[in-house]
Amino acid sequence: MYTAMARDRPLIRFSAAPDMQDAILHWQRWITDERRASDHTLAAYSHDLAAFCDFLTNHLGANPSLANLDALTAGDFRSFLARRLSQGIGHSSLARAMSTLRNFFRFLEKSGLASNATIKAVRAPRPKAPIPKPVSATDAFDIIGAAATLSETPWIAKRDVAVFTLLYGCGLRIDEALSLNIADVPDNSPDGDAMVVTGKGNKQRIVPVLPVVRQTIADYLDACPFGAKDKRPLFLGARGARLNAGVVQRQMRKLRALLGLADTATPHALRHSFATHLLGAGGDLRTIQELLGHASLSTTQRYTHVDSDHLIRVYEESHPRAKSN
Repeated sequence: MYTAMARDRPLIRFSAAPDMQDAILHWQRWITDERRASDHTLAAYSHDLAAFCDFLTNHLGANPSLANLDALTAGDFRSFLARRLSQGIGHSSLARAMSTLRNFFRFLEKSGLASNATIKAVRAPRPKAPIPKPVSATDAFDIIGAAATLSETPWIAKRDVAVFTLLYGCGLRIDEALSLNIADVPDNSPDGDAMVVTGKGNKQRIVPVLPVVRQTIADYLDACPFGAKDKRPLFLGARGARLNAGVVQRQMRKLRALLGLADTATPHALRHSFATHLLGAGGDLRTIQELLGHASLSTTQRYTHVDSDHLIRVYEESHPRAKSN
């Protein structure tokens, strides 16, 4: 057992044979001097490696040496992951631990100290995708209504209302909304009911535009003091340049404080709300997938977890046995 050092201060204690102790110390110096990692990163990596050393000590019955590392099998690495899972370590932390081990073993191989190709075949469990955190329909309406009060400049107030209405009414990402030009948005006529949106990877999709969305955009454009040319950005900042996402995020922070909303009420939460509320109203996943521009249906399926209350309510109201005593 020894204490490794990071920038001349104690960092963490390792259980390792002398040759592996030296290798760890050289690895840490390489991370700090060559890779210029921060103290925080070095500490995280070292904690991961120390946990692996502790596991090997119990697994092998002795402090691990470099020769032991050469002989490890894929099953040994998987046993380490299983042990960490049983200790309550989350999937994202396990993924980082495997990244740390691959980094350490690459260093050992480059340095000619040890070599083990089996670690390349081991994959940590995938981190669970975060469950979207939408706002309620009432909160979404309150956000849009209160947006008009954020600025004393009438056209900017109308702009903020239009931006938040578009995010919620069409389910756009904030970058998608702010990259629109005037020519991209349908006019406020009976035939202007859809627009083409360019999303991630330059993938385009057709998005319906509700009359209320078209109206708020028309109101904003009528009040905007800058010329409404087709190739001009749709949403402008106070000085006439394309509106920056940071401005929209700042306005949302003001709305959170004004309305007493949680920190999860962000511009992107309005996109989550769009999907969740469509699902709750009976929309099918394939349609919502197309509207959101998701490449995979599994991404859209996250919203079924959010709307589980609605599904339970439908079951209780619809299934014959659910109504029996």
